[in-house]
Amino acid sequence: MKITVFGSGYVGLVTGACLADAGNHVVCVDIDARKIELLNSGHVPIHEPGLDAIVAGNRAAGRLSFTTDIEAAVAHGEGLFIAVGTPPDETGSADLQYVLAVARSIGAHFTGFKVVADKSTVPVGTGDLVADAITAELVKRGFAADPAERARLGQPAFTVISNPEFLKEGAAVADFNRPDRIVIGADATPEGRRGLELIRQLYAPFTLNHDRTMVMDVRSAELTKYAANAMLATRISFMNELANLAEDLGADIELVRRGMGSDPRIGYSFLYAGTGYGGSCFPKDVSALRRTAAEQGRELRILAAVEEANTAQKDVLSGKIRARFGDDLKGLTVAVWGLAFKPNTDDMRDAPSRVLIADLLRRGASVRAHDPVAMEEAKRVLALDLDAELERVSFANSAMDAVEGADILAIVTEWKAYRNPDLLAVARHLKSKAVFDGRNLYEPSVVEQAGLAYFPIGRRQVG
Repeated sequence: MKITVFGSGYVGLVTGACLADAGNHVVCVDIDARKIELLNSGHVPIHEPGLDAIVAGNRAAGRLSFTTDIEAAVAHGEGLFIAVGTPPDETGSADLQYVLAVARSIGAHFTGFKVVADKSTVPVGTGDLVADAITAELVKRGFAADPAERARLGQPAFTVISNPEFLKEGAAVADFNRPDRIVIGADATPEGRRGLELIRQLYAPFTLNHDRTMVMDVRSAELTKYAANAMLATRISFMNELANLAEDLGADIELVRRGMGSDPRIGYSFLYAGTGYGGSCFPKDVSALRRTAAEQGRELRILAAVEEANTAQKDVLSGKIRARFGDDLKGLTVAVWGLAFKPNTDDMRDAPSRVLIADLLRRGASVRAHDPVAMEEAKRVLALDLDAELERVSFANSAMDAVEGADILAIVTEWKAYRNPDLLAVARHLKSKAVFDGRNLYEPSVVEQAGLAYFPIGRRQVG
């Protein structure tokens, strides 16, 4: 099948590469000429385990190509996937300018029948807006506005499908190839049924052992994506709130987590206490869903609390450091392990490390940071965050280099490389011999045996 993917960012590139790997001929199109040049030269601009090999293999096989030629890309695909960014605007709503720009480009160029699939995370009702934008371009070209009239005259026809992505950064390739569900929102028109069958056929190789496809109307599919992310964000904030209470009560949140998760109605996923959620999805999607509700005159009170709790949680680690050393941190050097918002990605969007580092610098401390893959991206975003204060941030080549000469260690991201360090060596290097663990990587008794004071989230503190 011939497929075009608009957008070669995180979602678009994973979608295009995995569809090509299933035997389809995929063109990824982007207006960012530098990104397309990078991809055509064999480089992948994002870090996602396994993605570079899939891109390289399918480029070599001629099934995957990259272009800035929008007209040619529209002509290529039977299915046209919109996978461009929907960043929050100044009101917190999802900014649809890029989605609608793609829709207008499709309407300006396509012939025959096209299935337009919204893969971007978009507010409920966006499918209608995309259809209207395409139709407006068709009218400019002299075609009929009414789909039935266009069908009678043999003019270009299309349908808009909602096909939200459910990809976890750091496991996106595995999620795409072994999906737990494929949501397809289609209308009941002849064009909608035709589009549904095309999308079903496209995903058939990924559901061979049993069908995970869920078919619904377009608006329900659009809401499903937001609802899923909002629920996961809620679980994270709920556990962080419980962790803070556990400290007050002298309980251990890790034991509480096991007790809760053993209930099959609850399960273990997304029940880990930490420094708050970040990334490209949860913050903007929770905000956008609240905005959608507000436009209907409805307040989502639970999500308001989720956002408030998450914002506060990003200050917890800094608060623990201040409780130990005071508000004036001049002369203190803090080793920071982990910069990306989660492991197996270089994504720094809304990363808790940015909040921690900014607060430490504001209070006079210096930072020695390490991350296995995100340091180049961190240098870029921290330069924007910190301006002149960046001179007090240095980047270490290894985790142990970061702690050498530092006073304390703060752990922000739970990379595997940090899970079993030589704690005796860490104790030798740290002048103040204190570890502030924002991800609860270690057992308190083990850290204590190494001669370190230990300050986790919601667990027994040592020292």
